[in-house]
Amino acid sequence: MRLHELASLAGVVAPKGLEELEITGVASLQEARPGDITFFGNPRYLSQLRVSKASAAIVPADFAEELGLILLRVENPAAVFAVVVAAFAPQEVPPHVGIHHSASVAASARIGDGVSVGPLAVIEEGAEIGDGSVIGSGCLIGRDVRLGKNCHLYPGAIIRERCILGERVILQPGAVIGSCGFGYELKEGRHVKIPQTGIVEIGDDVEVGANTTIDRARFGRTVIGEGSKIDNLVQIAHNVQIGAHSILCSQVGIAGSTRVGSYVTLAGQVGLAGHIEIGDKAVIGAQSGLSKNVPPESFVIGAPAKPIKEWKQSNFYISQLGKLYERVRELEEEVKNSKS
Repeated sequence: MRLHELASLAGVVAPKGLEELEITGVASLQEARPGDITFFGNPRYLSQLRVSKASAAIVPADFAEELGLILLRVENPAAVFAVVVAAFAPQEVPPHVGIHHSASVAASARIGDGVSVGPLAVIEEGAEIGDGSVIGSGCLIGRDVRLGKNCHLYPGAIIRERCILGERVILQPGAVIGSCGFGYELKEGRHVKIPQTGIVEIGDDVEVGANTTIDRARFGRTVIGEGSKIDNLVQIAHNVQIGAHSILCSQVGIAGSTRVGSYVTLAGQVGLAGHIEIGDKAVIGAQSGLSKNVPPESFVIGAPAKPIKEWKQSNFYISQLGKLYERVRELEEEVKNSKS
């Protein structure tokens, strides 16, 4: 593509005299070569930008430094670069509309217009598939499941009986919706399974990552609010409720009946105990463990989690223990010598 075409995608004007420069690909700061366009959005990578071999870079609007490559200054470099990457990406092959001959579709299932059902997919009795949805190979849609319009289930995704998905929901490969909640009672020395009779309900525009599991409720509903995005390898237990537009990063684990508000961020490997509440717009730092409620708009981190200012202070004090130990030894020697 020509530079002026990419600049147009970025919402800016290409530098004069360089409008026809040919850009042949996209790459990271370190991997870029002449002909590539890259992006810079985090100050920690400034040194990489300065030595990058890219022909052009998308940078923040307030980036003042002049470098040996063409700079396209924009308000949101990451978002603009995503558009540029899409322009260079291979065109996706649209799925074949219709039901593959090897798929198993129950007679009572209702299949909307323009639906694609891939090889070896199974759609059980009473299921409803919304218009324009794509059911990948090897997917299982259980009895009486309701699936909204324009959903996309990648190969191997499973939705168990009676669960409800809104419109434009994406399930990555291996996602399991509606598995049994982890509930047992100890009776006469044995763990006896407690029936899990509820469902999972997922709102519009939710994406669920690969091999993520969302358990059905013991009774009632496990709920994922509209627009929330869930990464790979996340475990959400029975009767959990997650609000709208929250972000759950990889390896998050949420125990039963916990409530997570809207616009919450749970960073990687966060663990939440059961029956607690996380307020709207809270941020939970990576590898944090929580057993208590978190107020709205808080930023907590650590195990056990604490406000980030307190956490930083605690870490500073811990880092000084070695010096403190040595100082105490010196004082002890001074006292001992003074007595002798």
